[in-house]
Amino acid sequence: MAEFMMKDMVEKMGVKDDFLINSAATSTEEIWGGVGNPVYPPAKSELRRHGIGATAYTDFSGKRAVQVTKADYARYDWILCAEERNIRNTLRITGGDPDGKIRRLLDYSDDPRDIADPWYTGVFDITYSDIEEGLKAFLGYLGYGQKK
Repeated sequence: MAEFMMKDMVEKMGVKDDFLINSAATSTEEIWGGVGNPVYPPAKSELRRHGIGATAYTDFSGKRAVQVTKADYARYDWILCAEERNIRNTLRITGGDPDGKIRRLLDYSDDPRDIADPWYTGVFDITYSDIEEGLKAFLGYLGYGQKK
């Protein structure tokens, strides 16, 4: 959800060209025979409930799960994770974080914490709110005026 929520925010702000936004898993649980699963149906519903997915930039219909790679570390300025376990897995995959770019998304908020995986909790609206809080704080950190 975070990939498309971030795309929606930067598109609405008119700064989408300033960003390269993608999401990747830290495990292969959602990848079978080299093919990733599509966005989970309840996540799609939550995104649509907030009007996300209606533009070419935020269209998630073709999104498939992929796993983080070592090359991603060089490709991206920031690798934002939902929880500490994701950070540990990302560090293992990338071989470390010498540039300090692997962070937990909600570490940018006033209430740093993990974001619960709604696949396990079944509570997609709370996860959406947590991601939104983190994205706004992160954009504010970057100077895009979305702190709160």
